[in-house]
Amino acid sequence: MKQLYIKQKVFSLSGKFTVKDQQEKDVYFVEGSFMTIPKTFSIMNTKRDEVALITKKMFSWLPTFFVEVDGREVLTIKKEFSFFKARYTIDAAGIEVQGNWWDMEFQVLQYGKVIGKVSKEWFTWGDSYKVQILNEEMESIIIAIVVAIDCVKADQAAATSVSTT
Repeated sequence: MKQLYIKQKVFSLSGKFTVKDQQEKDVYFVEGSFMTIPKTFSIMNTKRDEVALITKKMFSWLPTFFVEVDGREVLTIKKEFSFFKARYTIDAAGIEVQGNWWDMEFQVLQYGKVIGKVSKEWFTWGDSYKVQILNEEMESIIIAIVVAIDCVKADQAAATSVSTT
């Protein structure tokens, strides 16, 4: 089992942050687009090769995010219409998320087998997540899922703050 940590920088306008291992060495770099359409997040390895890309779909009635890993689309996150609590679905071949992913406490499964676990680290400056990788072949997909879900949450929070002002 491999353990990684995602820690976002609080005052980063472009959405830059790193994924670190247990020895606090950088494993992945995440860079969000700033002031560009469509909004994207690129996940790169230590050689700065892109291993995953998250893109927000333009011109959709409800928010939709596409996740590509190694150049192929592996999943889509869509907001469902609901009146009270935000609900999202994840469409992917054999990949599902179980648990409270709105609070970032969930498991990632592939064909019913747990391949990763995610938990939010509380009492930290900025959002921090502990990611346990149980299937290392799926590592970049699991990291992409965590970043995509966090992107969905940030997008929802921004929309809520704009509508309440």
